Amino acid sequence: MKITFLGTSSGSPTKQRNLSATAVQPETGKPWILVDCGEATQHRLLHTPLSPHRLETILITHIHGDHCYGLPGLLASCQLTGRTAPLTLIGPRQAWEFIDAVIRTTELYLEYPLEFIEVSEALCHEAAGFRVTASPLSHRTQCWGYRVEELDVPLQLDVERLHAEGVAAGPAYASLQRGEDVQLDDGRTLLSADYTQLSRKPRVVVIAGDNDTPECLSAACDQADLLIHEATYTEEVLQQVGPEPQHSSAQRVASFAEQAGIPNLLLTHFSPRYAFASKRPPAKRSGGHRISEIRDEARQHYSGHLELAEDLDRWLLSRQGMLLPL
Repeated sequence: MKITFLGTSSGSPTKQRNLSATAVQPETGKPWILVDCGEATQHRLLHTPLSPHRLETILITHIHGDHCYGLPGLLASCQLTGRTAPLTLIGPRQAWEFIDAVIRTTELYLEYPLEFIEVSEALCHEAAGFRVTASPLSHRTQCWGYRVEELDVPLQLDVERLHAEGVAAGPAYASLQRGEDVQLDDGRTLLSADYTQLSRKPRVVVIAGDNDTPECLSAACDQADLLIHEATYTEEVLQQVGPEPQHSSAQRVASFAEQAGIPNLLLTHFSPRYAFASKRPPAKRSGGHRISEIRDEARQHYSGHLELAEDLDRWLLSRQGMLLPL
């Protein structure tokens, strides 16, 4: 699985970070899905190999502008560049009301089919080689996290059992390994499910929207290889800001990931007050805070593979569950 960060800032952009948007692709192939679509997401896409025409599904975590204001522009550009393939939009009902209002008031005309699915705990959607399910989060508006699980993992054939039952190697083996049931010349019917198993564990990524209670994702993170979660503040700053924004600190997310045994943690959605390291001191706007404070706090509470996302970072979650830079 490939993950590309198109925006990693919270609330408003900075000179280094755009607003929330994360792309997920299978390891091979060009189809992809997008989680959130902050302002100027389509501009960030120009700096990547991702084609808007191969985008199959957009998942919106919640209706706050830093997660969805880029939607109208991306949809309009798909129309202008000749898209004809259907596109699915999944999110809270307000996401469709927002797009519908833009279509009606700006004369936006989309010739390609745009299907809307209202997100719920019953969601089970397949796109770009993934199965997507959803979990409700704790934020000041309806907000969701998405579990993205790999489909089409190759099957491994139980050759020893076939030999023991007198089934000679031949075309039947290939059919069974493709998941097809087989009828032999002697009248026996072989069910693929009885002679195959997955060759490896499907890869699983959980991508959360804004959320002040990481434990909301306990069920979704079962057997997950990677959690991508907001860490808007350090715990000290979160206490200064107060509970009203309902965001997480690096400490809270890291503690949850450690307790849940998640091997890889990618933090994102950082407050603009956290500046990247440079030779210059942090700007006044940042209040003197550096992004390294987020990393340092998370490392104190999490022993797995920890990374802080930057715009246009590309990562590979390998078949062995390792998170590798691309």
